[in-house]
Amino acid sequence: MSVSGKKETSPRSADRGSASRARETARALPREFLLRLYVTGTTPASSRAIERVRTFCEEKLQGRYVLEVIDIYQMPALAKDQQIIATPTLIRVLPAPLRRFIGDLSRVEKVLFGLELRTTK
Repeated sequence: MSVSGKKETSPRSADRGSASRARETARALPREFLLRLYVTGTTPASSRAIERVRTFCEEKLQGRYVLEVIDIYQMPALAKDQQIIATPTLIRVLPAPLRRFIGDLSRVEKVLFGLELRTTK
């Protein structure tokens, strides 16, 4: 019995379970994601949004993503072209179809659901 109270497993069986889960996740999600995060300047809210998106991308997409952060004050033409009406706005460009999530990015499950980034269990 381990200190945590969990039943110990042999390293081999644990590796097989981990490998199996990793394969299932790899099949459930595309190989590469292109995400664009539109923010307004270097405000605390913009900084929090950037940090939250980077954190959940690292946790859920594990290096299979490209995140472009676009400050609409610096590039207003891009915001106009994409019809950005509020910030933060997170857009999943790839894989198609395009998906948008506007507003509070603190609830990770809602963001993942809105962008169709959740894996099936």
